[in-house]
Amino acid sequence: MQTPWTSTVTAALPAHLADDARTVAGAMPGPRCTPGAPFAVDVLGETVAIPHRIHTSEPPAVVLPQLTATQRTILHCLYSRHSDGLVRQRHLEEVVASTEPWVVPFVLRLAGEYVLEIVSAIRTGLPDLAAAGSTHHDLYGEFIARNPGFFATTERRVVSYWACYHRWRYPEFAAYPGALLLEALRRTALSRQPRPAA
Repeated sequence: MQTPWTSTVTAALPAHLADDARTVAGAMPGPRCTPGAPFAVDVLGETVAIPHRIHTSEPPAVVLPQLTATQRTILHCLYSRHSDGLVRQRHLEEVVASTEPWVVPFVLRLAGEYVLEIVSAIRTGLPDLAAAGSTHHDLYGEFIARNPGFFATTERRVVSYWACYHRWRYPEFAAYPGALLLEALRRTALSRQPRPAA
């Protein structure tokens, strides 16, 4: 019988990962309260619903070696939605360099959050993001092209958090790490736009 928590986890991932998602859900401690309302995005033509926040303790260290590589990636993605910023950052750093399309929305959502160390971790983990033809450039460009509204919301969040929390340190928005990350992400999106006929 599928529990509400298992349903939340499986809904956050493409259907072909359902068995792995159920295994990961079973390996995680039960949530202390209901996960935050999910955000829906398109991953290669399939809609997934990723929780805004999860409220569950991290599993004991002995759990990770029992999971496959894919299952560990799923677990890290889920904990990147944790209510504790340090937990989010720690798990983001485990998956930010992944080339799996279903990891992208977990990483990109964090680009629009207020924790500067998380934004910096994304920039560090995706050094080739702005390089046309690189795997990450194409991967993020594809995702943004499919989810323009989601990306527009992310852009607004970056500007808003800069204005609220980081303007004193970065008086010019263009120098803010979040702005630099946005610029690289915009380049990936532009590369997916059809070129006008000559």
